[in-house]
Amino acid sequence: ATSGEAADICIVNTCSVTEVAESKGRQAISKLRRKHPEALMVVTGCYARLRSEQVAALESVDLVVGKENLVKDVISLLQNDVITKSSSPKALPFVPACACGERTRFFLKVQDGCDNYCSYCIVPYLRGHARSRRLEDIICECNLRALSANEIVLTGINTAAYGKDIGLELTDLVRALRPIRARFRFGSLEANVITPKLLRAMKDAGNFCDHFHLSLQSGDDETLKQMNRHYTTKEFAEKVALIREYFPLAGITTDVIVGFATETIEQFGNSLSFVESMHFANLHVFPYSRRAGTKAYPLPPIPADDMERRVKAMTEMKEKAAAEFIHSMIGYDLSVVTEHSDGMYMQGHSTNYVKVYIPLHDTCKSNHVYTVRCQSPYKDGVLAEIV
Repeated sequence: ATSGEAADICIVNTCSVTEVAESKGRQAISKLRRKHPEALMVVTGCYARLRSEQVAALESVDLVVGKENLVKDVISLLQNDVITKSSSPKALPFVPACACGERTRFFLKVQDGCDNYCSYCIVPYLRGHARSRRLEDIICECNLRALSANEIVLTGINTAAYGKDIGLELTDLVRALRPIRARFRFGSLEANVITPKLLRAMKDAGNFCDHFHLSLQSGDDETLKQMNRHYTTKEFAEKVALIREYFPLAGITTDVIVGFATETIEQFGNSLSFVESMHFANLHVFPYSRRAGTKAYPLPPIPADDMERRVKAMTEMKEKAAAEFIHSMIGYDLSVVTEHSDGMYMQGHSTNYVKVYIPLHDTCKSNHVYTVRCQSPYKDGVLAEIV
């Protein structure tokens, strides 16, 4: 439906990685129901899969779609009016979304599943073993998307595992995408996949962004061990240093879980200090969320007031790191894909994922690539001029 119109069908794709994510899913369902009271409400994604009975019990929900890869079946049922608001069952398989239309940036899933089994994570139980898309299929879709988009983000549940099940590795994917006329960005990677071989391939390709989102989760070695993360802080720091050898202006971002069940105050202090020493461009801060079915679930959570203090401290570190990285970009020339205008500035993101604001008196269009010079910090990014 366009703005102001009533929708016939609402499809809500949910997440279940934390309790907060599930709560946001319920809020989205309720909001859509109020806005479109007569629509068929379809709920899909991990929350629908993990807690299908709970989702089905929600008054606003007409259809719960919990499994994968039956897109054609569900679409056919909808198109032929087999499923209606009055007759719809409460359970059918998952319907993944299909990208369509013109966009500045496309998200292309190259891999699904995970075999890491971190002690806090429910995802491997929901998404199964790591499995990769065929390289030929990825190349075909990337060529198609590059006709309209200037940037393609390669995503997956554990993108670092790409190729392991089909006799390939991530470097093979990078090399295969080199001829495509679009720039590529990895959505997220594990530190263990960062090698000179991969970084050389990315640099030689010339169309891979110098932005690396490396999941850290904790800056304390004992906590990492309890989380079943397979690296130490020393090894992680070595990977960050290696990236900066190949890409000196790299934007390195991360995820940090605060208040894991076994994390002591001293260990949190270690984590805070380590995060500061890495000079991240930004970080996502997550309070630890217990998930039934995970190895860590039986462990009692830390007190709520301790959690609040730790989240506050790590969030302040995040804000400091982001500001320092923005300031470090002043005076440099960056390659930017423009995305949209707010009436005063054309906005976009650089290869190293700096938010860039270009005054509209600089003639520029959306969904174009420009080289810009960073002039000063502005809002959540930098003011820049086209070179």
